[in-house]
Amino acid sequence: MTIVVVGVGADGWAGLAEAARAEIAACDVLFGAPRQLGLVPGNVVPETGKVPWPSPLLPALDEIFAAHEGKRIGVLASGDPMLSGIGTTLVKRFPDVRVVPGVSSVALARARLGWAAEETEVVSVVGRSPHRVSRALAPGRRILVLGAAPDEIAALLVARGFGESAMTVLEQLGGPAERRADGVARTWSHTAGGLHVLAIECAGGPALPLLGLPDDAFEHDGQLTRRDLRAAALARLTPVPGELLWDVGAGAGSVAIEWSRAHPANRAIAVERDPARAARITRNAETLGVPELRVVTGTAPEALAGLPAPHAVFVGGGLASVETCWSALLPGGRLVAHAVTLESEQTLARAYAAHGGELIRVAIDHAAPLGGFTGWTPGRTVTQWSAAKPTEARGRP
Repeated sequence: MTIVVVGVGADGWAGLAEAARAEIAACDVLFGAPRQLGLVPGNVVPETGKVPWPSPLLPALDEIFAAHEGKRIGVLASGDPMLSGIGTTLVKRFPDVRVVPGVSSVALARARLGWAAEETEVVSVVGRSPHRVSRALAPGRRILVLGAAPDEIAALLVARGFGESAMTVLEQLGGPAERRADGVARTWSHTAGGLHVLAIECAGGPALPLLGLPDDAFEHDGQLTRRDLRAAALARLTPVPGELLWDVGAGAGSVAIEWSRAHPANRAIAVERDPARAARITRNAETLGVPELRVVTGTAPEALAGLPAPHAVFVGGGLASVETCWSALLPGGRLVAHAVTLESEQTLARAYAAHGGELIRVAIDHAAPLGGFTGWTPGRTVTQWSAAKPTEARGRP
């Protein structure tokens, strides 16, 4: 079974290149949304050969394609099928898929706005939380948002302190019904209809770094891995794009959140036994632009059962789970644990003796007024154990 995915713009059949038209004409059966199927003339593909997607789509994909086994299947997508489109799903799911892209809505939006690709961040919220936009917010940044309701994003910008940001909605790009609406987030009133791209020029608001967030960026009750210690932990956890972190005894979720902010493909699971803190982690993750962060409410190590194996683990609380975390860690993975009591230090000393790695103590003093002068106020000393699990190759004789 051959599947050919063809990207179609808002200008429909007239805007397709001859090669794309030929691909569609050669199909035995053509799948797509009713709007897309209506763009293909009946003398090219008869109505009997056009099949609208069922709803929900994903659970039915295997069955509907199996019903056309042996046929040449065509799929219509909007613009670039590999940009938050059906093409991405099909390529991952089926062995023989060819993609014939059209001009993406992102390329058209940048052309209309005069925005350079290297200076524009693209955030897709198609099937995802709009809070993903928060990660990209910074004064002067240009952002294109796909799949978002403009009024919802305007409210988010105001809540994050970016109410003065300029917003532009570009609808039906490349088609005869193309139109544009401009405004400011704080006073936004335009309702977009149909396919659109939302452009944001950020103004105002805090300039938050991806890493090294100030402690007051997090809502917390005192249970927080503070910035300097967080930096020491992340330096040894070494975030890598696409990898998964467990943050065990997560408190406010600061380590998991910074891990997730380091790259859009990063994933994290925060495990916290206190329900109020677990709810607080969710709020922090949304505010700081990583709403996909998964929060598990429960006590480690029991709460770790069934979780996907991590590439890295941070244990900030619940040190009784250190050995369980080490066992779950993927080969080559990194584990970092912090202790502040004599009893928990002993746990880390045993782990260091068993697995090696690095055992250090971190003491941070802060300058503070001392009478009419300035003196040092010592913070609580933290013991940190870090180690990398041997890879399978290293374990071979």
